[in-house]
Amino acid sequence: MAYNIKDVFFLDAAATTTTGAGDFITNLDISSYVQPVVQKKQKPTGLAIYKVHWDVYDAATNDPVPSATTGTFRAGIFSDLGVPAGAVGASTITIDTLNVGNDLAVSIMDWWGGGTAAGDPHPMVWLMPSTEVPYVIVRDTIQLVGSISTATSNSCIVNVRLECAQITLDMATLNQLLRTQTV
Repeated sequence: MAYNIKDVFFLDAAATTTTGAGDFITNLDISSYVQPVVQKKQKPTGLAIYKVHWDVYDAATNDPVPSATTGTFRAGIFSDLGVPAGAVGASTITIDTLNVGNDLAVSIMDWWGGGTAAGDPHPMVWLMPSTEVPYVIVRDTIQLVGSISTATSNSCIVNVRLECAQITLDMATLNQLLRTQTV
């Protein structure tokens, strides 16, 4: 389970915020990378996520979000929450989903528009796996989840890139991960 150039590859997901408040969920199918069911002469596999890179940019121009933009949101990458995908306002996530107490959380960040917070802050990532201890997913879906608490004055794209590798698991590790990642 070493973090190296030979084994690591990238997966991407994106969601568009609107100028309204509400929740959004985007699904990323990873079923071709995970095999939690033990089959004859095959070991179970999971998807190890080592790093998560966040980007928020203006949906209309592909440029950085204008500094006068207002709004705030929190977004995260999760192992399957069991909630259907949907655009802003069409999805609903439960209270206490977007926090470090959620065992399904891989990475979470906060974002404030420059017109909302002084100094035009960048996304503040406050939960992240590491190259030494990756988050290993054994479910077949990763979800990009967000909650817009203060409507944004411009639509933004929330983009995420995952550095990951397919890894082989022993039965004890697989069983522990399955228990942890059951919704």
